[in-house]
Amino acid sequence: MTGPIALSCGEPAGVGPEIACSAWRELGDSLPFFFIGDPRHLPEGTPVVEIAAPGEALTACRSGLPVLRHDFPAPATPGQPDPANAQGVIDVIARGVDLVQSGAASALCTLPIHKKALKDGANFAYPGHTEYLAALAGVDRVVMMLACDELRVVPVTIHIALSEVPKALTADLLADTIRITDAALRRDFGLTDPRLAVAGLNPHAGEGGAMGMEEIELIIPLLDELRAEGLQLDGPKSADTMFHPAARARYDAAICMYHDQALIPIKTIDFASGVNVTLGLPFIRTSPDHGTAFDIAGKGIADITSTIEALKLAAKMAANRAAS
Repeated sequence: MTGPIALSCGEPAGVGPEIACSAWRELGDSLPFFFIGDPRHLPEGTPVVEIAAPGEALTACRSGLPVLRHDFPAPATPGQPDPANAQGVIDVIARGVDLVQSGAASALCTLPIHKKALKDGANFAYPGHTEYLAALAGVDRVVMMLACDELRVVPVTIHIALSEVPKALTADLLADTIRITDAALRRDFGLTDPRLAVAGLNPHAGEGGAMGMEEIELIIPLLDELRAEGLQLDGPKSADTMFHPAARARYDAAICMYHDQALIPIKTIDFASGVNVTLGLPFIRTSPDHGTAFDIAGKGIADITSTIEALKLAAKMAANRAAS
């Protein structure tokens, strides 16, 4: 058994606190984790066991939600983020990173933040969670993976306009993304010889240059170089034929050229259970694949499936990393 998983509180006015409580009620001591945050922000009646150190969560989780207390300046009102709490949200993430880097926790699972609230309340300088985690870890490049039982996808370019994708898609970026994904599949997913399917950028993967030259000029030469290094790569492939069941059985992860090329298939296949995984960090980080959901916060109706899957995947990855 590896150590407990750290669960950062995220935006306290969102669905994070109620999801943390519901996740503990479902998992109990079968998957020990602890919540980093202010106990006042948890739903009324949550059985809380305050802990002084992560290791105490291994037994505390039998009696209640283990909470590593982190006091915030203000209470939380569901659906109404308070600027006074913004710095606390940021500090909790940093505290979680310290705990996983020190080995006190085996992985970090992050509940959703609200970037505008952090910017308004604390001048948060990062586009999102992932970039902040990379900065804390001192890593120049990380990779986003979305994973469920039936599919793993990795977009090479992410939150940019579609018109900007061809310019952003460089040989260095594509090579780093593929290498980071391959390494993570070996170390954290327990695969000895990962199979990666690589999508083309254009329809029909360019169809020999008739629908674009990026495949011929960039993607094919780069894949040939990486195959010479021993990576098992199939592509570039036409994206419209990559995601039916028989095709998915032939690879362990799909490398996609832009955001929607990756996220549409996984959200179609399993909308509720997808998990966001950050590859390339020196520690394990997962997150539910949804936002703060201010419109339903505090109503007790938030779907906890993605958080449960994020905790389970974090535990599997931690076990694989420990065994490697």
